[in-house]
Amino acid sequence: MTDLGFIGLGIMGRPMAGHLLDAGHRVFLHSRSGVPETLRAKGGLACRSGMEVARGADIVFLMLPDTPDVEAVLFGKAGVAEALTPDRMPKKIIVDMSSISPMATKDFARRIGARGCSYLDAPVSGGEIGARDATLTIMVGGPEDAFARVRPLFELLGKTITRIGGNGDGQTAKVANQIIVALNIQAVAEAFLFASAAGADVARVREALMGGFAASRVLEVHGARMLRRTFEAGFKISLHRKDLANALDGAREMKLALPATATTQQLFQAAAAEGYDGLDDSALLKVLERLADREIPANPNAK
Repeated sequence: MTDLGFIGLGIMGRPMAGHLLDAGHRVFLHSRSGVPETLRAKGGLACRSGMEVARGADIVFLMLPDTPDVEAVLFGKAGVAEALTPDRMPKKIIVDMSSISPMATKDFARRIGARGCSYLDAPVSGGEIGARDATLTIMVGGPEDAFARVRPLFELLGKTITRIGGNGDGQTAKVANQIIVALNIQAVAEAFLFASAAGADVARVREALMGGFAASRVLEVHGARMLRRTFEAGFKISLHRKDLANALDGAREMKLALPATATTQQLFQAAAAEGYDGLDDSALLKVLERLADREIPANPNAK
């Protein structure tokens, strides 16, 4: 049994912390919205701050919305860093599973390293379903020795676990992932609109495409959501907007042109303006429907 910490118990963090508790670990918990009773019932220990979590835990996991949230939890008042000391062996490890800026991640890792502790950036892909079913894809950046210590815990949370390289590389992989997913969501939505406008049965079109080269996880999962018109958040538009902003900020710094990413980000911005920020990112369809002045008919039986 290892003493663990988990900070951030939202849509993703709650089931992830639950898996660690189910495996028999002692887990110190903190969240701005409070610790859910379901996790307390599993033996989770509620803490008042990140500092309190880090005092009790050897390995501290973070699952937070954005870069400023991670910085505040790590280095703000009563933050995790206040409980880190360079003379403790083995070193404590901070594992940030949030999706944040790769550039900021390198700075955070340096600042945590100055306190004698290790840092892994380990963002995930798979959304709420992956968190709940422990099938996440985990992309890791950081020292090999820290990765080796944490890997058995990653295996409680996900199925595909890859150390990409040094600190920041995990976040870089996640940004690349989010570019691909966002552009695929836009592609699926546009294809569905085209099929609908041409008078075809969109569900049958999707069925045919799932057997061909256009098949993808986005066409499977988000395509079904679009057809059912069930846009309850699995991964919110607000979070995907944030991820694409990280991509475009990085591209600007590296003098890269990412034109398709920029276009999709503008559509997500339009979705936010329409009040869709809290919906699943598959609700990008609704913006394209507004532009096309037509709506795809709902198919509640789509699978």
